[in-house]
Amino acid sequence: MITIQEVTRLLELKAPLAYQESYDNAGLIVGDPRQEVQNILVSLDCTEEIVDEALEQNCNLIVAHHPIVFKGLKKFNGKNYVEKTVIKAIKHDIAIYAIHTNLDSVKGGVNWKIAEKLGLTNIQVLSPKPQTLQKLTAFVPEAYTTQVLQALYAAGAGQIGDYKNCSFRTSGTGTFLPTESAQPFIGKPGETEEVNEHRIEVIFPAHLQSSIMRALRASHPYEEVAHYLHQLENEDQTVGSGAIGELPEPLSEMDWLAYLKNKMQLNVIRHTPLRNKTVQKVAVCGGAGSFLLKDAVGHQADVFVTADFKYHEFFDAENRLIICDIGHYESEVFTKELLSEILTKNFPNFATLLSKTDTNPVHYFV
Repeated sequence: MITIQEVTRLLELKAPLAYQESYDNAGLIVGDPRQEVQNILVSLDCTEEIVDEALEQNCNLIVAHHPIVFKGLKKFNGKNYVEKTVIKAIKHDIAIYAIHTNLDSVKGGVNWKIAEKLGLTNIQVLSPKPQTLQKLTAFVPEAYTTQVLQALYAAGAGQIGDYKNCSFRTSGTGTFLPTESAQPFIGKPGETEEVNEHRIEVIFPAHLQSSIMRALRASHPYEEVAHYLHQLENEDQTVGSGAIGELPEPLSEMDWLAYLKNKMQLNVIRHTPLRNKTVQKVAVCGGAGSFLLKDAVGHQADVFVTADFKYHEFFDAENRLIICDIGHYESEVFTKELLSEILTKNFPNFATLLSKTDTNPVHYFV
């Protein structure tokens, strides 16, 4: 039996809730985490039509990119589409889970999927998120250093980019005087003790602090563990907004627009004036990405593929790159494929279905 909680735990390992933006509402919105999963329906949005589709497909869990609830609901009387959707899901015992800006913010997430669709290489985070890392410094008797480090690694410490189990140690002498009420692992109460110790240092994602500290205390032999924590200004190159990469071969601007339209299955592209230059370096951001324009320019991107640019914001390109606004839905619709790949790989015992309902509220007369 696989529960909703087991599914959401996996998704939150991939995209921790700590990485969602302050305005967001990712996580389990409707449903009992202890409920057994029958089948999963993956969608970009969650609407009444999506709940109906879940019912038809015998799915009792909807995993959507966009949360159906952003703000608190004070009444449930069906006066708008949000309340109607939530009421229908509760009535039919269908859980709704949203994985939104946290999935936007991780390596391998939404923006990586766009980059994959565009065939980009050398993909990196466009704007790394600051203050997501901490450093733990602890003092350990030399004979127990490996034991403590292994526990810290298992809890999520010591990963720097593509390198695991990273740490630093120096040797020194620790001194302490146990009081009469102490129960020291080494030495006796009332007697000063000197011990050969290692000072160990590891970096870890800030949201793992509680589990890291539990691992330290559980693996360390001392009654009182000497340690301290530091908030780091270092940027985690695997966490942040947008992505940037390169096309295998440069394209002319007109060929690029045709390529983009084909790869992302677009009806229309809104773009700034062409620059009579080739296109190779491409910045991307699923959904509304105007806040990343300076980052795209700073990385010397030739084009910036995103959505929801306002009229006056197009002027901000100032001929330094081409903004390609492809539409919010169009920029993120392939997130369904990404989520399906993650869930199918890890939970092959039940069906993970891609929603066939087009939830795009924007239509074009071409």
